[in-house]
Amino acid sequence: MPYPLRRVPLREFERVLASIGEPRARTRAFAALCRINTLYMVTRAGSGHLGSSFSAADLVAHLLLHELNEPHTEHGDVYFSSKGHDAPGLYAALIGLGKLPEEDLHRLRRLGGLPGHPDVHTPHMPFNTGSLGMGVSKAKGLILADRLQGRRRRVFVTMGDGELQEGQVWESLAGAVHHRMGELTLVVDHNKIQSDTWVQDVSDLGDLEAKFRSYGWGVLRCDGNDVDALAEAFTTRRERFPQLPAVLIADTVKGAGCATFAATSMPEGEWRYRFHSGAPSDEDYLAAHAELVKAAEEILARHDLGPLELLPEEARVAPRPTGKRLPEVYGEVLRDRAGSHPAIVALDADLVLDTGLIPFSRTFPDRFFECGIAEQDMVSMAGGLAAGGLLPFVHSFSCFLHARPNEQIYNNATEGRRVVYVGSLAGLLPAGPGHSHQAVRDVSALGAVPGLVMLEPANAAELAAAVDFCLESDESVYLRLTSVPVPDESANIPSGPLRLGRGRTVREGDRVVAVAAGPVMLAQLLRAAELLTAEGVRLRVVNLPWLNRIDEEWLTQLAAEADTLLVVENHYRHGGQADAVARALLESQLPELPDFHGIGLTEVPVCGTEEEALDAHGLSARRLADQILKTIRSR
Repeated sequence: MPYPLRRVPLREFERVLASIGEPRARTRAFAALCRINTLYMVTRAGSGHLGSSFSAADLVAHLLLHELNEPHTEHGDVYFSSKGHDAPGLYAALIGLGKLPEEDLHRLRRLGGLPGHPDVHTPHMPFNTGSLGMGVSKAKGLILADRLQGRRRRVFVTMGDGELQEGQVWESLAGAVHHRMGELTLVVDHNKIQSDTWVQDVSDLGDLEAKFRSYGWGVLRCDGNDVDALAEAFTTRRERFPQLPAVLIADTVKGAGCATFAATSMPEGEWRYRFHSGAPSDEDYLAAHAELVKAAEEILARHDLGPLELLPEEARVAPRPTGKRLPEVYGEVLRDRAGSHPAIVALDADLVLDTGLIPFSRTFPDRFFECGIAEQDMVSMAGGLAAGGLLPFVHSFSCFLHARPNEQIYNNATEGRRVVYVGSLAGLLPAGPGHSHQAVRDVSALGAVPGLVMLEPANAAELAAAVDFCLESDESVYLRLTSVPVPDESANIPSGPLRLGRGRTVREGDRVVAVAAGPVMLAQLLRAAELLTAEGVRLRVVNLPWLNRIDEEWLTQLAAEADTLLVVENHYRHGGQADAVARALLESQLPELPDFHGIGLTEVPVCGTEEEALDAHGLSARRLADQILKTIRSR
């Protein structure tokens, strides 16, 4: 980036807020400044959610400046975002009010900084969000706790319109009416776009006002990017529904306040919104920054305030990753195999770009089913498709696919019909979105499901072999795919036919053996092996793509050739591949077993860059080499 990024310093927020007395004009000015800093934060971080932050900016500004009573105090009103994608915008607002340190502007998605989605370890974040649909339920619990302890405060929750596809949202509504929760206000950020595409094209919400009204909620609607309309709507809420939970359906524009990002700037017929996640290009950054500064200075000029002071910052933008990701390869492979396997159908949970399914959806539109943000429904639909004689491939981020529909996956398994589950974004990386999106417990959550084989390929060639295994196997399969670009070390690992439960040596060595699966851990191990040569250790590295099946004969031979056997995994230490290997070793009844160690995560995964996260959890090449050397010397 050949130019500095520019931000609004805290003193400018203080100047503007102190100088504009009219409340609604102050809200407009504050929201404009927040948008400038949100752009700065996301661009500097190299990732984040601009569209959702901008659509909610006016709402957040009004709530924090005017609606909440004594916010950010122990007994004051509470606001939180259930959708979580608007975290950068909320952080920018809190920094502008002096409620978070100004230096946090530079630390979005960095270790020890501001997580990609709200987390309770950040001040003024009462709940973790990012896993959708939980907001009203958590608010209800907080209100009940307040009542039991004699407190009276209001709770405001923002949800996205795509989020309303989650079943828990609708489960939560009746109880709020039953308990007469006049303290609770839900705001739907109705920007009409979920992730990258239009809500109406995924799973149309229908008549939202009628739906909420049928549960007994007070219902209001307004333009959510018009601060006058917002102020009037909240006044009406207090006057008309003092004893009832109420919902404000705020009609907004995704990317509002900036023509570069606004959904209203999309060409007619365009299905994909380009600014849901990720950092803008250099060209888009410059155009958006100019627009935002001009809009803010026009507001200031109307109040006889001089131009904004903007601070230039050394760019230090996180590099955009390069190289092919396994979900992209997977999508092409699935499309190619589907041509000769007419029973293949694909189901998606609002992540068609991230799961690689665009080639399949375009080639076989009648065999592609977009289920929206409704994982439980999707998995049970797959059970019905399997009962009808088809082979469903079910897709989502692994963090959502293994957890929310866990009971539905088990139910499918008890019926004995084949389903293939494909979880992308698996493991620790990328670490920027935060722990709600880091799937590091999926193997433990699904490893015991009967008739379900868990498989993690290391590179493109092994992925193609894995898809072929899914087609040929008599059992269901969970295909675990990391979403970061495949490192060169892993891309160059030779692949061959997959044999259930068996691994393959990818680096020869002596009697210290390290086992791993997938591109991330294998690459780190191969780098660690290079570091260990300087210490006189020739580490043997083994690729074992099977996560919950171990071939006894193969493992027995491997154990006989090892004095020390380590399993390194992109997962929590408990319940993962290491446990499966250890059990198989003990049950082998070998007269002598190698010294065994499992290495994996032991704490909730951190948010940060790839290097920061791997190092923090002892999974970087350097940290692995140190652990392996310590293990050898301790013997």
